[in-house]
Amino acid sequence: MSKLGVDIARGVVKVVGKLPLKVHYVFADFVAWLAGKVIGYRNDVIMINLARSFPGKKYWELQKIRDDFYRHFAEIFTEALWFGASDYERLYKSGLVTVVNPEVLNRCLDESGSVTVMFSHCGNWEILGGFLGYRTATGEKVKMTEQQIKVVYKELHSAFSNEFFLRNRVAPLEEVGTECEIESSRILRHAIKHRGEKNVYIYIADQYPYMAAHDIGTFLNQKTPAMLGAAGVAAKMGHSVVYMKMKRVERGRYEMEFIPICMNASELTPEQITRRYFDLLEEEINQTPANWLWSHKRWK
Repeated sequence: MSKLGVDIARGVVKVVGKLPLKVHYVFADFVAWLAGKVIGYRNDVIMINLARSFPGKKYWELQKIRDDFYRHFAEIFTEALWFGASDYERLYKSGLVTVVNPEVLNRCLDESGSVTVMFSHCGNWEILGGFLGYRTATGEKVKMTEQQIKVVYKELHSAFSNEFFLRNRVAPLEEVGTECEIESSRILRHAIKHRGEKNVYIYIADQYPYMAAHDIGTFLNQKTPAMLGAAGVAAKMGHSVVYMKMKRVERGRYEMEFIPICMNASELTPEQITRRYFDLLEEEINQTPANWLWSHKRWK
């Protein structure tokens, strides 16, 4: 029943997703109004997170970030629906994402084995499967194939949600299948088995720890535990490591930028790599605060 339900849901997405992106943004305005003004979706969580993260801001400033977040959150949802019915050509023509400096990732691929990309809940993490269809600011293409992209994820409790989002995220790569997504509990074994290959492992690394955690110190003015999984695998395997920034420039436009952390992770400790990641993430959040997932219970 779960597979049939996912097939039906994906069929609906493919139909609805064919509508122009600007139509989806009209729907996003409604979703933002409903979530913020009617339901008050996780309002308490959002405001507590904001108040603790930005103790120097006035209440009206925090409310402004919250309202902007609701709009961004709604856009993530509607962009994901549109994305689920898209291919490379459509993604490129839309200009939804521009890769600012593809040469950084290319250099890592040339000079090291595999690459660990540490991402976050900034921008829209649901559209990573379109990576090779996005524009580049310099015209230089990213030197990798679909088979080299490995998005590391944590399996959801709901079998339906897990399968639906897996398939939606890799929609432009349907001919490759979901092997481009690897469940986090299998990632070390996969990296060891494929150590002779050049792959790009993408982790969303800012979640609240669901397993053994390390105290990284202060992040957004709060004592923060974090998992060392991404950095730990990178250090064991000697990967290069980059931070992937995804800045929301305006509605319908993101800029993706790669910031090097190290060229050989075995020369650093997982703690050092993870601390650098959170420093870069905090810098990004301070630049565009509404761009992060404030409704997540990051500190429990």
